[in-house]
Amino acid sequence: MNNKIKFIVIGCGHIGKRHAAMIRSNEEAELVALIDVKNKSLLKLDAYTDIPFFDSYEAFREAGLDFDVANIAVPNGLHVPVALEVLNDRKHVVIEKPLALSKIDAQKVILKAEEVDKKVFVVMQNRYSPPSVWLKEVVDSGVLGQIHMVQMNCFWNRDERYYTPDSWHGSKSLDGGTLFTQFSHFIDILYWLFGGIKNVQSRFYDFNHQELTAFEDSGNVLFELERGGMGNLNFSTAVWDKNLESSMTIIAEKGSIQVGGQYMDKVCYCHIQDYTMPALQDTLPGNDYGHYKGSAANHIYVIQNVIDVLHGKAAITTPVQDGVAVVEIIEQMYQMGNNYM
Repeated sequence: MNNKIKFIVIGCGHIGKRHAAMIRSNEEAELVALIDVKNKSLLKLDAYTDIPFFDSYEAFREAGLDFDVANIAVPNGLHVPVALEVLNDRKHVVIEKPLALSKIDAQKVILKAEEVDKKVFVVMQNRYSPPSVWLKEVVDSGVLGQIHMVQMNCFWNRDERYYTPDSWHGSKSLDGGTLFTQFSHFIDILYWLFGGIKNVQSRFYDFNHQELTAFEDSGNVLFELERGGMGNLNFSTAVWDKNLESSMTIIAEKGSIQVGGQYMDKVCYCHIQDYTMPALQDTLPGNDYGHYKGSAANHIYVIQNVIDVLHGKAAITTPVQDGVAVVEIIEQMYQMGNNYM
């Protein structure tokens, strides 16, 4: 009996191809089709010559191929309309980060999913990195006591090699901004560990992207954690040549922790009262796109979670409600700041 979960991938850029590769490598999954508005010859899909390709979801639908799940990896601003179209056909969806560019649009996805009784998975793969899993265990266990301060630093390079004229990156309507496209993974970790934020104050700057994007390249955000304690986020894509770091420092009643490296992939410091840190597995390397790198290549776990959930073996690791919460936090940060300087 063939009980493989049948996937299609909508959007065949770097991340879409990552989804396709992880689906294909999983024995419990079947890759049914690839869909993209771009000409197939421009997408470097040589490894998928045996997979049907369509230039639109409508054309795919007309072909009558059956599937269970659509993995949506189109530009950010198109996540919601594509997801609603697939959900309307009563299929499950996996949506790349961010879920949407506004809380109102994100909630449309929840309402439609509830209406048709289908599942929505939001891709926040940094939750699977060993340091993130460990942080979650430490924070939830209460060994740190009261959280006093959380600081996040996200300093990456994104320049003209990334913001090319033919790309949607840099567009306000399709990209949304640096916090949505580059750093929503780390805001998700902040939310996952500590919940919501309040009393937000933000300042945004544009140091060297005036000709490349319609939004800021740097900023600092001050906030309070709803569960107690204060926090700040410092971020930039104006770093010269290559990524510098993504880090989180936690100062608490009974100890301090710092997780750093380029992608929060290393525990740099751990000193907690009456606590011995366990050995952690190595974090998978960041997604490599040639001249720039992204967050950890954990999509293999994302795909497995989808399969396990649909087979009734597990709960969703990144439920859609969390995706909405992250969008709401980013909206708060943008709404409480200045226009970039």
